[in-house]
Amino acid sequence: MRKYSVNRKTKETDIEVNVMLDGKGESDIHTGIGFLDHMLDQLSKHSLIDIKIKAKGDLHVDLHHTTEDSALALGEAFTKALGDRKGIHRFGQALSAMDETLSRVIVDCSNRPYLVWKVNLTISQLGEMDTELFKEWFQAFSQSAGITLHVENLYGENNHHIIESCFKGLARALREAVAIDPRSAGEIPSTKGSL
Repeated sequence: MRKYSVNRKTKETDIEVNVMLDGKGESDIHTGIGFLDHMLDQLSKHSLIDIKIKAKGDLHVDLHHTTEDSALALGEAFTKALGDRKGIHRFGQALSAMDETLSRVIVDCSNRPYLVWKVNLTISQLGEMDTELFKEWFQAFSQSAGITLHVENLYGENNHHIIESCFKGLARALREAVAIDPRSAGEIPSTKGSL
């Protein structure tokens, strides 16, 4: 089983993450940020990656550190669980619809982190969460996970739907990318011979 646990402790946050890539989409998420917990539950459910996160952060300051550090810890657990990345499909993509909203998410588990974020939100908060923190979460996750990540909202009106379609799209793209390709199991999916 491809799994890994990470403990990340700073003066601002204390975070435990457990990831099992070959899971059933079971989650146990407690960041102290309700909307983020909801999105991470979606990520787990639709990727079939089991995710457990227990985070304590300086929420009395704001939600930034907990949001960013939870993504960094999750990304670290994800990349460690991937190991040498032998046999994976490597690439994944998804069109994710939610009511009036459509988003496109494409990933390359290349070990070359990069984020392209083309998502415009029209309100400053969802629940208690500042909407500018969503880009921070995706940026931190892509960097720590070692993935190239393109997230683009094609259209939509409801900001909750827009963000949720981005997380669900990421889930489906990761599900495809980390799956073992039976035609090339045991091989590095790169002409370079390493990722």
